[in-house]
Amino acid sequence: MRYRVRHLTTYEYGEPVMLSHHAAHMRPRQVYNQNYDKVRLSIRPLPAVLRDGQLDYFGNPTTFFTVQDSHSKLEIEASFEVETSSSFGLANLDGPPWESVRDDLARGTQPHLEQAMDFLFPSPQVPLLPQARDYAAPSFTPGRPLAQAVLELNSRIFTDFAFDPVATSVGTPLATVFAEKRGVCQDFAHVGIACLRAMGLSARYVSGYIRTIAPPGKEKLIGADASHAWLSVFIPGWGWLDLDPTNNKPAGEDHVVVAWGRDYDDVSPIKGVVLGGGEHVVHVAVDVTELT
Repeated sequence: MRYRVRHLTTYEYGEPVMLSHHAAHMRPRQVYNQNYDKVRLSIRPLPAVLRDGQLDYFGNPTTFFTVQDSHSKLEIEASFEVETSSSFGLANLDGPPWESVRDDLARGTQPHLEQAMDFLFPSPQVPLLPQARDYAAPSFTPGRPLAQAVLELNSRIFTDFAFDPVATSVGTPLATVFAEKRGVCQDFAHVGIACLRAMGLSARYVSGYIRTIAPPGKEKLIGADASHAWLSVFIPGWGWLDLDPTNNKPAGEDHVVVAWGRDYDDVSPIKGVVLGGGEHVVHVAVDVTELT
């Protein structure tokens, strides 16, 4: 599949901003089933300092910039074209029992597990919660292959948690999401990650985009798409298995990867600090258009 992606974020401030520093994760990441070109990043007002294409700790392309002119509006627009292919499917659902993977990760002595260790422990938005372990436990029965367990967990989250775009915000505690069983893709990714880490397994948060299709008889609205999030679990001898609990399927050619980290805090599209500004409003418009 080939797509054109456009992502515009606009901050409108109630008072002038004298100075602002920001980091942006809005460039696509190079992964084995994804290639991109025609990447363009526009920032208005023009920044006085710009470092583009830097890699953060997790290897994500990151843009750092500073705006020194007084401004009441800030716009960051990213656009690119990307070609995706199906991710490597599991040859079968056998493989290592989840307990053996847990025990190997706990020992941390095998070189091939090094890439998984950063995603094994609690993180700011994904604390270790007893309710996460309780929720995960029915899928992780003794001796069950890890792949089978995580695929079932993914389906259960899809079934048990309702998609509700007004139920949560980026600051909603994960314990609240477990209690109310409502939220958006970010929340469901965090739920899955919390469950896996509670079982002693390694899981990471993936941010990006997903192709959306207009309902029958309707035209797709410009700017109506949104960023998307899913999770990956590490399976020794195979690699990272990407799962989308919001849509109850493995991530594949419909998914465009931008960044990954421990949770949303590591890969939020824009973060930073400002001097001044007062109250502010954020507008986000995203288009994912299929190219022929």
